[in-house]
Formats: sequence, C-alpha cells, structure tokens
Amino acid sequence: MSKVAVIVFADSENHADMGRMANALEIVSEFREANEDGVLLFDGAGVTWPGKLADADHPMHGAFEKIKPAIAGACHFCSKAFKATEGVEKAGIPFLKDFNGHPSVLNLVKDGYQIITV
Repeated sequence: MSKVAVIVFADSENHADMGRMANALEIVSEFREANEDGVLLFDGAGVTWPGKLADADHPMHGAFEKIKPAIAGACHFCSKAFKATEGVEKAGIPFLKDFNGHPSVLNLVKDGYQIITV
C-alpha cells in the first residue's frame, strides 16, 4: 500500500494559494479513491485554511468534506501564531502537537509516509 502525507503550508491569501490547496485536496482524494493511504495536515500558514474550507459557500468546501476523514489535523502552535484556532475548531480538525507544539514529520516518515508539501 502506498502512503502519502500532504502537508499544506500555503497561506490562504491569493489565487496561487488556492491552487496549492486545491492540489492538496486532489492528491489526497486520488489516494483515497484508489484505496491507498493519503492523509492531509495543515501547518505553518496553512492552518488558515480549515476555517475557510468549512464554510459551505467556499468553492472547495465539497472537496474538503469529501476528504475530511483523511485529515490528520492542524499544527497547534501555528494555529495560535496565525490566529486560526477558532477556524480549525469550527472545521472540527484536531490539533497536532507531537513535537514542540507542532506535528511530528519524523513520526510520519517512520510510519512509512512519503511527504508532499504544498
């Protein structure tokens, strides 16, 4: 079984950022449709996305909901730093804080995940 972890670092400020988020959703969706292991994490400025994607009027809301079971979580430290805690909670995404308040990339690698960053 193939295993991929897509980490979204892209902010949610402009059209290019939206493209990165769309690609992240598409990658995870492709893996899930092929019954492979694909997970998504929000880190850095990427933590600003969950609150926006949880809005039913957002153009990528449907794609977000489709892969939501594959979302591992959002960086706890970065959610506070980017003032995105409320949006992450609104989206129902768990906080990850395995390594100094951040998600552990090392644990993902040890678990056999290939890392893709957007």
